[in-house]
Amino acid sequence: MGHGTVARPTGQQLVSADGSAWWFDSGALALDFAYTGAMGDRPEWETLHEAHDLAAWLNGRFDEIDGSVSEGDLRDALALRAAIAHAVVRVSHGEVPSSADVDVINLFAATPDIPPALAGGTRQAGRSRARVGQALSEMARETVALLSINDGGRIRECAADDCQIVFYDESRSNNRRWCSMAHCGNRAKVRRHRASQK
Repeated sequence: MGHGTVARPTGQQLVSADGSAWWFDSGALALDFAYTGAMGDRPEWETLHEAHDLAAWLNGRFDEIDGSVSEGDLRDALALRAAIAHAVVRVSHGEVPSSADVDVINLFAATPDIPPALAGGTRQAGRSRARVGQALSEMARETVALLSINDGGRIRECAADDCQIVFYDESRSNNRRWCSMAHCGNRAKVRRHRASQK
């Protein structure tokens, strides 16, 4: 959604309660960011322990990022991540985000994001590499856009009774029900099959 950067496709590995890893595509980079540890009561999902962890996560998603991350950048990132997580969970329940979370998201969204640049020129205008704050701004702006256009309840929880994973349904038909077909979708199919055999 950011206009200055080309982010890689969304999605990342999550770990189930039983320890098995599975692929979860949240549908939005900002939600992927929230799922690095701020979503739900799942300490095993925490991946941003130190500044270099944030650098690795950003480097895997933003080609333009310079890779240098300070402890202050990490604190900022964790604050934004928590605000995004709280806001999208509330929206998935049909509630309005808290004003405190909105303020944090808006603060980061107001930071200049990664400017667009056309490849092939011989001169470089401004910095050639983006700072962490600019990548955080991209994700904050994406969150603003997602929460502003949540028409048809596209931010929703997985339909499985025992799963509270939130995703953004980017499908045309707006009919995604599961956090992952390979995870909860498949379990639902197995349950339906067993019920039909009885």
